[in-house]
Amino acid sequence: MKVDSAGLDVLSREECLELLSSTPIGRIVFTDRALPAVQPVIFCLDGEDIVIRTGAESKLAAATRDTVAAFESDDFDPRTHAGWSVTAVGRTRAAHDPAEIARLSALPLAAWMPGKRDHFIVLSTERLSGRRIRSQSVPR
Repeated sequence: MKVDSAGLDVLSREECLELLSSTPIGRIVFTDRALPAVQPVIFCLDGEDIVIRTGAESKLAAATRDTVAAFESDDFDPRTHAGWSVTAVGRTRAAHDPAEIARLSALPLAAWMPGKRDHFIVLSTERLSGRRIRSQSVPR
C-alpha cells in the first residue's frame, strides 16, 4: 500500500470507485456566479461516471452544464479516527438521450426532498484520488 507524506494510505482508482459505490451522499463543487459553491447531493455510480438527479430548473443544473466540476464523498468514524475520502474531477454533462434518461431513471437515486427531479447530471471521473486513515489508538 502506498502512503502519502501525511501517513495516509493512497487508494487506487479501483478502491476509490468501490468506496464511492458504498455511500449515497457526496458533495459537488462547482462555480456559481464566478464563486466556488459546494452542494450536498445524492449520487450513484454508472460505470465510472457519477450521476446526480436534480430538477431541470435548479441552480445546480444551470451551473453544471458542460463544465469542469469536482466531487467528494467520504466516511469517517469519530470514535476510532478511521475513514476515507475520495475526490473526482471531470467534465459534467446533462443527459438528453431518451434511452439514457430511461436507464439513469432506474438507478437508485431516490430524492430526499420533495419536488420534480427529472434532470440528470453526469460527471466523468477523469481524475480520481482517495486517501484512507486507519484506526489508531485513541486516548480516552
